[in-house]
Amino acid sequence: MSTPSNSTETSLLKTICGIQTHVDFADTKANLERMLQWLEHQEVHKADLVVFPECMLSGYCFASLDEARPHAQSIPGPATDAITEACKSKNMHVVFGLLELGSNDSIYNSCVLVGPTGVVATYRKVHLPFLGVDRFTTQGENLYRAANADQMRVGMHICYDGSFPESSRCLALDGADLLVLPTNWPPGADTFAKYLPNARALENNVYFMSVNRVGTERGFRFIGNSRICDPNGNPIADAPHESEQVLRATIDCNKARNKRLVRVPKEHVIDRWADRRPAYYESIAKEHHLERKID
Repeated sequence: MSTPSNSTETSLLKTICGIQTHVDFADTKANLERMLQWLEHQEVHKADLVVFPECMLSGYCFASLDEARPHAQSIPGPATDAITEACKSKNMHVVFGLLELGSNDSIYNSCVLVGPTGVVATYRKVHLPFLGVDRFTTQGENLYRAANADQMRVGMHICYDGSFPESSRCLALDGADLLVLPTNWPPGADTFAKYLPNARALENNVYFMSVNRVGTERGFRFIGNSRICDPNGNPIADAPHESEQVLRATIDCNKARNKRLVRVPKEHVIDRWADRRPAYYESIAKEHHLERKID
């Protein structure tokens, strides 16, 4: 667990962008080109970090593992190589979702952090809903770890992972300044999009960015509603619709690192790390098996 700073006397400012965009189903070439085009967008100019949706490279609504596998790539691979070159020319970092080709022809729903020197970190989705390609992907077994992106600590998780507060908390405990959640939210996730980014930011005193896609795919509609929240849980950039949009915000990483919040000296102090009581959270780490029924 990292040790948070108790001072906000200095600022560590970073500009972040989320790209709420359409995705072409089963067309990695078109989607890679779309990402590269977005990186040329005026609103993305001089951003330190740009985040794309879940399964940005491939699309999501595959009907079988065999159908999905040809659209998976290794990491590093062709897409990460192309994004690395773009990052190198623009001195930025990029997170995007893809189907990752693993060993024995398995595939993972992954997101990857790429910078000017190549792949920085990969995250494989741990919590898999019975939906779309997640019905066939292999469950990630990675621990939740924050990654460095030019002095900014970035914690990655994917879509359904956000329903589990333990994911965000583990990333925050590992020192994340910003939690990014690439998603493919369909109808039914409206309440999640409206409230959960704010709650996860507030309860962990971190910045939080959810980046959803838009458009339709095999009868599924995607609802957009991407958002960036500050450590108080306030939205600082919003896309409350189903259209393409760039979300842009400047964040202060040191604000996220200061977990001791002095509202009124000696009278009102909130310390979200010192006030934790891990000894009483034993049941969280226990397995609780319920029968899973598929209708």
